[in-house]
Amino acid sequence: MEHSREKHKSTFGQKAADKVASWVGSWKYIIVQSVVLIIWMILNVVSIIEHWDPYPFIFLNLVVAFVAVYTAPIILMSQNRSEERDRKKFEIDLATDRKSEKEIEEIKTQLNRIEHDKIKKILEILEKK
Repeated sequence: MEHSREKHKSTFGQKAADKVASWVGSWKYIIVQSVVLIIWMILNVVSIIEHWDPYPFIFLNLVVAFVAVYTAPIILMSQNRSEERDRKKFEIDLATDRKSEKEIEEIKTQLNRIEHDKIKKILEILEKK
């Protein structure tokens, strides 16, 4: 049973939000972020180079907060789009289920009628004998 699904092209912002949410929600992102944070802290504690953000890493806190401020709404946008897609899919599935249920009821009615007709014919044949 084929459904005519409305093709919806995502905007650039929607695609970007989905990609960012997918990236931020991955282990790869967590590992990369952890490595960057550790390197940042090591470079600012060890005397190899000039410290641009000495302990307690105020600038690092600012950067992390800045990333979080923008990441959270982007993830929420992606989740909202995902929820909308799921809702539309549910509506299509529900319509399909209702149509299937109606068709099954019609088939059951036809089968009952056929069965009733066959029983009636069998009884007629038996009565003639």
